[in-house]
Amino acid sequence: MRVKEYRKKGVYLIPNLITTGNLFSGFYAIISVLNADYVRASIAILLATVFDFLDGQSARMTKSTSRFGIEYDSLADLVSFGVAPGLLIYTWALSTYGRLGWVAAFLFVAFGALRLARFNVQIATVESKHFVGLPIPAAASVISTLVIFDHHILRMGQEVRPMLILVTTYVLAFLMVSHFRYRSFKDFRLRDRKPFHVLSALILLLIVTAALPQVMLFVFFALYAVSGVAERPILALVHRLFHRGTPLEPGLEDVDDLEDKELLLK
Repeated sequence: MRVKEYRKKGVYLIPNLITTGNLFSGFYAIISVLNADYVRASIAILLATVFDFLDGQSARMTKSTSRFGIEYDSLADLVSFGVAPGLLIYTWALSTYGRLGWVAAFLFVAFGALRLARFNVQIATVESKHFVGLPIPAAASVISTLVIFDHHILRMGQEVRPMLILVTTYVLAFLMVSHFRYRSFKDFRLRDRKPFHVLSALILLLIVTAALPQVMLFVFFALYAVSGVAERPILALVHRLFHRGTPLEPGLEDVDDLEDKELLLK
């Protein structure tokens, strides 16, 4: 009996080890910020995003989801996607604003923590196809890809950068605690059959991303951050590109194109 009780109190290794990789990436990002290596810190935050995606996928695939794993993942997310990007944006751009700068950075961290707490409370009641509010990994990825984009391409000056980052920080903080709905893409199955033009579009997208990763990564995350505010037109566009010939979801505009209507009637 004691052996069975001990096994029940154990933890799953694979998803929690991946979560530890998320936490390590966030810690390394903080170290890089302290060393004024902002690009490396941004890359570490993006790597934490990959680990955060993999730990959830591995837990679902191995059916090893647990309350311990959910809480541990939230704590790791707060470090990697709250504290690390908060320090990054303050040190990289907002320190010149003094109190206004660190208040904005703290607001990003605090609202990210609120976003994680709300997610944990609502995890059993909110539909899995959508997130309520911008996920904190996405908000942190907007910041980190903006740093990389600026370093390689944009090169904003000291006059423009602080103001842009200040506004961006407040907007991202608001989006995290908002009630805008964001797609989780958990219902998008790559193993299902898709139209031929979907494969062509994805290959083209991969080529462009490989050619201009500094630009495309920022574009991807920025568009996702905006998608919650402009959900209907963006979903209509995605539907036309990737779900041609299938019924639209309730609330979206009807298909105007005659060819699409004929496909829906078949």
